[in-house]
Amino acid sequence: MTERVALYLQDAHDLRDGLEYVKYAEQHGFEAVWQAESRLVRDAIVPMAAYAAVTNQIKVGSGVINNWTRNIGLLAATFLTLDDLAPNRIICGIGAWWDPLARNVGIERRKPLLAMRETVTVLHRLLNMERVTFHGEFVHVDGIELDVVHGRREPRNVPIMIGATGDQMMELAGEIGDGVVLNYCVEPGYNDRAMELLEKGAQKCGRTLEQLDRPQLIVCSVDDDHETAIDATRMLLTQYLAQQPHIAKASGVSTEVVAEIQSILGWPATKEQINQAKHLVPQELIQRITASGTPEEARTKVAEYRQHGCTCPILYAAGGNVHKLIDTFAQN
Repeated sequence: MTERVALYLQDAHDLRDGLEYVKYAEQHGFEAVWQAESRLVRDAIVPMAAYAAVTNQIKVGSGVINNWTRNIGLLAATFLTLDDLAPNRIICGIGAWWDPLARNVGIERRKPLLAMRETVTVLHRLLNMERVTFHGEFVHVDGIELDVVHGRREPRNVPIMIGATGDQMMELAGEIGDGVVLNYCVEPGYNDRAMELLEKGAQKCGRTLEQLDRPQLIVCSVDDDHETAIDATRMLLTQYLAQQPHIAKASGVSTEVVAEIQSILGWPATKEQINQAKHLVPQELIQRITASGTPEEARTKVAEYRQHGCTCPILYAAGGNVHKLIDTFAQN
């Protein structure tokens, strides 16, 4: 019996290598590939289009874009275009972004729940090929619709998945999203509270938890040598705990440890700074919040996330051997 599994790609590889990874994942039964868009490194849309163009079956998701930097018309047109390229294979993962990055580029992330509600509501309607007038606090449109001159005019099957970490955004995802993209660097038990909140949100619109898809990002470093796998993850966590405080909070990492790492890392962090600070990330934390180790150890940890409500692990190769990760979780 096959299990759902997906690949997560970020910026630690050449773009053309990414095309090969995606084709290899498709050949080995992976359901989807998700492209990150986090720091000012690589946008998600260009790689997504490339992945869609060189594959035939694998789904392609944004993991995740933010709801602040693309106006609602452009956002809808972008996913319409991707769906033209790969019909019924595109997933829109969208999140509320994070500070200090948003603030540093001039974005004031006020009322993030209301902003997300308005974005998802109007995006759903536009991709349903409706003519939309909507005047909210963040989204204002007057009689707009997607202008398809050449191509399919029927409603598009593009699931909108909200990337949620905090309690209120998790509940909102259950209420208005087609599902949720659960965050990484959390222990499996974190999901128990998330399931309660998703169900609470789903009930507001007459749905059940089982009607929501719940893929989850999972940092996954696989190597035949346990210590090599652990060290690769330690490098990754050092950077993420310093630069994405919402992840550090969800991970249960002490503010003292985070502050000490931040005192060493600059923005952007250099490899030398990461090496200097990585000893501050304890092995206990790595084994608690990631799937790192030998292939068997990684599979065992990923199974724990499934047991706590994850419907499809989205595996982020912390180490350099992406093929090894795909082979470890191959479904054929």
